[in-house]
Amino acid sequence: MSKVRVGIIGCGGISNGKHMPSLAKVQEAEMVAFCDVVRERAEEAKGKFGSAEAAVYENYHDLLNDPSITVVHVCTPNDSHADIAIAALEAGKHVMCEKPMAKTADDARRMLEAAKRTGKKLTVGYQNRFRGDTRYLKEACVRDELGEVYFAKAHAIRRRAVPTWGVFLDEDKQGGGPLIDIGTHALDLALWMMDNYKPKAVLGRAYHKLSQKENAANAWGPWDPAKFTVEDSAFAMITMENGASIVLESSWALNSLEVDEAKVSLSGTKAGADMKGCLRINGEENARLYVKEIELSSGGVAFYEGASEDPGELEARAWIQAVINDTDPVVTAEQALVVSEILEAIYESSKTGKAVYFD
Repeated sequence: MSKVRVGIIGCGGISNGKHMPSLAKVQEAEMVAFCDVVRERAEEAKGKFGSAEAAVYENYHDLLNDPSITVVHVCTPNDSHADIAIAALEAGKHVMCEKPMAKTADDARRMLEAAKRTGKKLTVGYQNRFRGDTRYLKEACVRDELGEVYFAKAHAIRRRAVPTWGVFLDEDKQGGGPLIDIGTHALDLALWMMDNYKPKAVLGRAYHKLSQKENAANAWGPWDPAKFTVEDSAFAMITMENGASIVLESSWALNSLEVDEAKVSLSGTKAGADMKGCLRINGEENARLYVKEIELSSGGVAFYEGASEDPGELEARAWIQAVINDTDPVVTAEQALVVSEILEAIYESSKTGKAVYFD
């Protein structure tokens, strides 16, 4: 069987850190084209992950003109996601776009409309759905072990880990800071676990409290306050049409020892769950309360029968299989759009000081 031919647009950090090394382990896929505005990065990516015949481009339109390419991965700054993804869909390619779906909700809606119009697949890189703990908890939710989940917390808190490279601190390029960068993962998990994509209202607040600190302690060295144009923290209360509530917390720099990233806590009518150190299920049985810790060091895989437990690799395998078998991707564009709509509403609420209501 011929391999799925993949083109990579954007050969920076996330492409090298997740997309390309993960695709390299998928036997059914072959990376045949690499594109970056800095040609040397594309050449380097080809050397690591492509064959001698792989093409290198500086303009993504040139890559999209290759009719032999079936799938495109969009790994560029947030402000370019929509234009590139739409062009790829219209060129007849299936698209994996790195999270978030787009810088704005309008852009995300344009992407979804293009996917529907062209009949091509569009997914977004929320690889945390493929972790062992999240797969187990999702299956528990599907089996109704927690009952009706009416309250959730979406956790994305770092004590001091501000990304100082690339365009992470550039609001114009990214659309925001930790909320749109890591908060998006936590929110995606909460909505997915609850299987609830009908928000009613959002009240949120973004903060610029530590961003202007000089010579700050930080995992990747001090940030430049003059370049720190995005929020350093953002928090929100989200209510859903069915009455459920979600508290979302996100920060790159917060004076807190409660550090959790891409984690959720769920409270249902039958049981609850959290990821505090490990996956824990809590509930009541025979008039007694219980807490059980889930052993995840061995066992099956929900989306791929194989040995790997790396979320990025499992994401890539599931995506390529969806293309081959013409099935829906694990992360649908409709789901990712709701995440973007809620994130945008949080930023809007912070600016106005008022709740934002959804139609």
